[in-house]
Amino acid sequence: MSALIFCVGTVLGYVLYLLMKSVKRPANFPPGPDFMPWVGNTIQLRKEARASGGQHLVFEKWSKEYNSNILGLKLGNEYVVVALSYPLVHEVHLSEVYDARPDNFFLRLRTMGTRKGITCTDGQLWQEHRSFAMRQMRHVGYGRTEMEQYIEKEAGSLLSYIDELKEEPVWPGSFLAPSVLNVLWTLTAGRGIGRGDKRLQKLLELLNRRSKVFDICGGVLSQMPWLRYFAPNWTGYNLICQMNQEMHAFFLEAINEHRASITKENAESDLIYAYIREMNERSDEAENSTFSETQLTMTILDFFIAGSQTTSNTTDLALMMLALNREVQQRVYDEINDNLVKSKIPLNLCNREYFPYTNAFIMEVQRYFHITPVTGPRRALRNTTLGGYNIPKNTTVLIGLRTVHMDKAHWGDP
Repeated sequence: MSALIFCVGTVLGYVLYLLMKSVKRPANFPPGPDFMPWVGNTIQLRKEARASGGQHLVFEKWSKEYNSNILGLKLGNEYVVVALSYPLVHEVHLSEVYDARPDNFFLRLRTMGTRKGITCTDGQLWQEHRSFAMRQMRHVGYGRTEMEQYIEKEAGSLLSYIDELKEEPVWPGSFLAPSVLNVLWTLTAGRGIGRGDKRLQKLLELLNRRSKVFDICGGVLSQMPWLRYFAPNWTGYNLICQMNQEMHAFFLEAINEHRASITKENAESDLIYAYIREMNERSDEAENSTFSETQLTMTILDFFIAGSQTTSNTTDLALMMLALNREVQQRVYDEINDNLVKSKIPLNLCNREYFPYTNAFIMEVQRYFHITPVTGPRRALRNTTLGGYNIPKNTTVLIGLRTVHMDKAHWGDP
């Protein structure tokens, strides 16, 4: 009997220890709401985000409540810090201690069960593949005249499409997104996709569905991945797995087409060809090489996630602001018309200095609408400090971009 009492007491004591540990804040951790046992602030954040309209608004509310531009949270078992002022964001961006990315179940699920790609990796793999991808993208025209030519060609196609609408009411996003995707696909796969092509519509659908499932904090799957065994539909696990399979199949089709047609002459004509060539050249070091089909698939996906919806949404919002502010629309038109027609100055990136008002308008749209109100996530490589508070090793760090862009102390009237 005494042995049973001892065992029960030991178990209860251990459970009590785990409970106390789960609600204890690290020493000098940034202020924030109290941690609930085992789940931290997960339930509270999800509940308030639904009520207020987004996680970024909850962070701003808590920032005022705790009179702090830095918040310390716990989501599941992970410590999370949110930087909400320009000095703090600037420090996070500059310090190498925050160069890493979190490694958890949700982020691995995002990359099809692996830790691949560029966006959510770090260390040697990130350095090697970011360097290769950027070098090759520049080779095929990214940020150069060739890319502008792709954009001009796609813009011409877009204008022809708009002319056919015959002044009917439209939502610009419906025809801007395919154009942006087409430019990205040309850089990636060496050729465009027709606006009416089912493959383009399929890719748009997949990216739109994916953007609605993933949030910057990872959702409940990040904090409590074990829930997928009991509620795979409610947690979104089944939906994410299905989208992963469809996305992988879409990109794999293009990769296989390139693999079957690669030659010495076209080996650097687009990103996929160049990657396959590099993978073939490293075949002798297969065990140590980081170049693989899965890595290529995730690199392509990262490019599309980063560049497609952000660009099309920004352009969509810019058109909306021009429609709502006719005087701004007129000034943008006059500046472009004066340079193009009267001064014969081409509307190219290298001639930005001749279009100061148009350039300022675009930057103001990006500032005001902040397509991604919370960016990141980053991971602290070691114990460090931020804003005078202690940041434990492996803490996830989020950046409140909206608070920086709407800071009255910096902008006056944001």
